[in-house]
Amino acid sequence: MNDGLTVVLDVGKSLTKLSLWDVSGTMIARETRPNRRVDAGAYAALDALGIETWAAGVLSDFATRGRVTGIVPVAHGAALAILRDGNLACAPPDYEEPVPQAVRTAYELDRDAFALTGSPRLPDGLNCGVQLAWLETLDPGLLRPGATIVTWAQYWAWRFCGVAATELTSLGCHSDLWRPFAGEPSGPAVRRGWAELFAPLRAAGDVLGALTPAWVERTGLPADTKVYCGLHDSNAALLAARGFPQIARHESTLLSTGTWFVSMRSPVRATDVDVSALSETRDCLVNVDVHGTPIPSARFMGGREVEILSGIDTRRIDIKPDQPDLLAAVPAIVSAGRRALPTFAPGAGPFPHGHGRWIDMPTDAIGRRVAVCLYAALVADTALELIGARERILVEGRFAEAQVFVRALASLRPRDTIYVSNAQHDVSYGALRLLDPQLAAPSSLEKAAPLETDLRAYANQWRRDAARIGAAA
Repeated sequence: MNDGLTVVLDVGKSLTKLSLWDVSGTMIARETRPNRRVDAGAYAALDALGIETWAAGVLSDFATRGRVTGIVPVAHGAALAILRDGNLACAPPDYEEPVPQAVRTAYELDRDAFALTGSPRLPDGLNCGVQLAWLETLDPGLLRPGATIVTWAQYWAWRFCGVAATELTSLGCHSDLWRPFAGEPSGPAVRRGWAELFAPLRAAGDVLGALTPAWVERTGLPADTKVYCGLHDSNAALLAARGFPQIARHESTLLSTGTWFVSMRSPVRATDVDVSALSETRDCLVNVDVHGTPIPSARFMGGREVEILSGIDTRRIDIKPDQPDLLAAVPAIVSAGRRALPTFAPGAGPFPHGHGRWIDMPTDAIGRRVAVCLYAALVADTALELIGARERILVEGRFAEAQVFVRALASLRPRDTIYVSNAQHDVSYGALRLLDPQLAAPSSLEKAAPLETDLRAYANQWRRDAARIGAAA
């Protein structure tokens, strides 16, 4: 790792975070900014300019706190940027923007099979390939020679150092642009000429260059600050998980929680991955880790669903002072059978065709949050089952502190050991491990105890309900 301080830029879907770390992995400072969508005319776009302006101000502050020697960008998936003549050629699309049906229909005729890419058909722009197809429709001259396509984390590396790159974890996260088992661009990427425009493929831990003079002047950071290639945020969390001895080199699964709940299984051997066992229609996919290994994965929009289900209740399900009261309310909710059925984020997750609804919704805030936690645990359990998760499961991210959720998961999976990471910055720790693979974990893991309330009847009824309403595709 660098001798000085390291900055991690984490551009998530909901929040952008900048944090400053010393060589021991101790966080010195952290700032966050809510992201917003901007109007790009024909579509809603990611707020690249707003993020950059904010980041410049925060980096100027970080420059006063010690000698910064490295910057590592991390970013959410399903996002890319197109460069031309040293500038953005168009605003980067927001993946939640609906794609015109005519564009989607034409594009899907050209997609590779799921067995080749591990990318399921996803709604809106969640497959990067359909974003490129739409942009070509809007501007037929956009993706011509002279343009360069970069993935989202690498866009930020390019902004800082001027060197364009792509990277495996970003190309390999349900983009439709990469064949993870063959280690090559997908059929449509080649046929449509996009692959020729991809910036050179670099490893996540590669140093792309030094901070540009413009950024040096703008922030006061040292001119020799190294800019690393960076990686996809869920893969950064996976790299962090492998820093714990209970997880490293074992059959294990990471459940990363945030806007998306992403389950990523690390098999002991890469040959244990059987893509034919994954359900394309239930939001299973194949990610690619920093070593190029295919990683069976499943997702649902857990954080978004929690927000929707919680309604006007402004107290989060993970707020620490409320955990005793929430745990105490579990027996009443379970015995009354009060539950939510999937899904409240249509088109995503293991129940993409379900129409979410309540059965006997609790009227009090505590009871409602308990039922939300149980719902999230049941959907997470389903997603874990779809990818063959077993033995060791690590829950990280914001909802790792929601005890009803975590302990319900332990109740639902009695044959597995459920671990919880108490660190709030696992993505940043994963980014730092690119620089120093031996970096000590920021905290120890805790085993989650099952709930004292028996969930078997409640869970079985929930599963029957989910099947009855046709939620499971």
